[in-house]
Amino acid sequence: MEHGIYLVTLVGAALVVAAAFSSLIAFRFGAPLLLLFLCIGLATGTDGLGIHFDNARFAYFAGSLALAVILFDSGFGTPLNALRQAAGPALSLATFGVLLTTGLFGAAAYYLLDLTWLESFLLGAAVASTDAAAVFFLLRAGEINLRERVRSTLEVESGTNDPIAIFLTITLVEVIAANTHPEAKVLVTDLAVGFLVNMGLGAVIGILGGMAIVRLVDRLNLDHGLLPIFVLTLSLMVFAAAGAVGGSGFLAVYLAGLIAGNSDIRAVTILKRFQDGMSWLAQIIMFLILGLFATPSQFPAILVPAVLLGLFLIFVARPIAVWLCLVPFRLPRPEVAFVSWVGLRGAVSILLAITPLLGGLENGRLIFNTAFIIVLVSLIIQGWTVGPLARRLGLIVPARLGPLDKVELELPGSAHHELLAYRVAPGSPVARGERIPRWARPSLVLRDGRSMRFQDMGRLAAGDHVYIFVPDRYPRLLDKLFASRAVVDPEDADFFGAFAVDPSRSAEELETAYAPGLTEAERKLSIGDLVTTRLGGHAEYADRVLLGPIELIVRDVDDKGRITGLGLSFEPTAPVARVPVFLSAGEIRDRIAAFIRNRRKPAEAQAVEAAAEIEPVPQPVVEKTTGEG
Repeated sequence: MEHGIYLVTLVGAALVVAAAFSSLIAFRFGAPLLLLFLCIGLATGTDGLGIHFDNARFAYFAGSLALAVILFDSGFGTPLNALRQAAGPALSLATFGVLLTTGLFGAAAYYLLDLTWLESFLLGAAVASTDAAAVFFLLRAGEINLRERVRSTLEVESGTNDPIAIFLTITLVEVIAANTHPEAKVLVTDLAVGFLVNMGLGAVIGILGGMAIVRLVDRLNLDHGLLPIFVLTLSLMVFAAAGAVGGSGFLAVYLAGLIAGNSDIRAVTILKRFQDGMSWLAQIIMFLILGLFATPSQFPAILVPAVLLGLFLIFVARPIAVWLCLVPFRLPRPEVAFVSWVGLRGAVSILLAITPLLGGLENGRLIFNTAFIIVLVSLIIQGWTVGPLARRLGLIVPARLGPLDKVELELPGSAHHELLAYRVAPGSPVARGERIPRWARPSLVLRDGRSMRFQDMGRLAAGDHVYIFVPDRYPRLLDKLFASRAVVDPEDADFFGAFAVDPSRSAEELETAYAPGLTEAERKLSIGDLVTTRLGGHAEYADRVLLGPIELIVRDVDDKGRITGLGLSFEPTAPVARVPVFLSAGEIRDRIAAFIRNRRKPAEAQAVEAAAEIEPVPQPVVEKTTGEG
């Protein structure tokens, strides 16, 4: 007995260590980390090293708890401004997008696999949601500096679409397990009512739970070592309470994290660090368990149809669903194409594919194996190409800041204040003599092993360590002051225009200098307000506005979204996006129209030539007159 405990602990710890080492490979080569975790699980499972694991209930239980931890951390790290910016497109994708993907994929699965219609839609529901862990990792790995709107849309969608997919999957499993054949109208009505109740209860409990977490953390004077564990336990209580009363526990825990992370919660730095580590551990455990549970020797029997379904999901179902969901928001074609492509399937799809086994469905193992192969296809094809596609579509923008060396420290009894430790980087504004604003309180400077008061140091030098006591919601201006200059790629040298423009100047000056054709109302605005108006009331870093012969580019915005820096270019400097035809309905329409035009041109030319041959050419009157001379 005792020997068995040691052996299990040794094997489990070795798997976690191997997964942690594999993250180095993923960060270095941009590989999808989930794929590496799954491969480690497969390599050590029944068909690998021989570790036999076939407990579906334990796999689903452990995976559900791990997913709850991941979703709470996702919500905790989602700022409200990102949610406001991407709420419409992301929530449309998380609801209608999941339903459309389920329907389209289910229809294809019915004809490619030996499944009933309900079982086909069950498989579609299992693979309909994108994986938050895979999306977050791929967007943040490899230093892919995406446009904020695109990044926010994908991150919010991946964090909010899991509850809908989970509800659909569990409901369909219950219907099939009951061996009933409800009418389509009755089934749709029951699904709609159940969905509203499930999501409504989950939302209410999540909001109340998030507020309770914040209140308890502020009221209870817990030790800093115990506080993160307390918050994590409370989040799991919110998850369990919502599920116990028939609500969506996953939606509840995500909303609880969103509310807690965007409130003035105490010890936010400690909480973020702890939750980041727990989220990594939850991902590793979930992915390894799901990899161990799979049996690769069963894959060849369904490999061809499963791969075809994976390709159908990537190239047909996801792009159509995204296009239909984003039509009302009129996003640029490259952004729609990128959102279509970054619909990675991952551990959530495999976890949901376990539910048919728990429900005792006849084709449960077939559904699980098919979903597992589809996830592998998605990670292999989409996971390796996120960065190259973002560059092709022109969605990567130059970094705002260069390297920054900063440490955030929590102080006992600081009451929503923290101590920031900055190392002065060579070439940073403070190293060049820029003053630190008055609202910041620099208290100590370390130089060459000696500590001195800030007032006695004079001008800061590169390598100095400066300690500043600030509120925990301090403006990001400090980061800009202490960061070195960003290294701009030679291809991006002209990205923000050749000239700087003061956004507070009058737009009348632009009309006088360049005659871009502004209206009378626009001439009365400042240049910054003009650009914001042309952008629909919201400007973000790297946005561009074409005004006649000039182009204005947003160089920077402040914490409130106001433009603080503009560039001017006489020639469009934005990279030309080459959108793959299969990722854009607009691109397909344009290609078809171009094909029709090209077919018409030869026909019209032949008709003109034929008409010229039939009709007699009249003799010019001038020639006759000249000839009689």
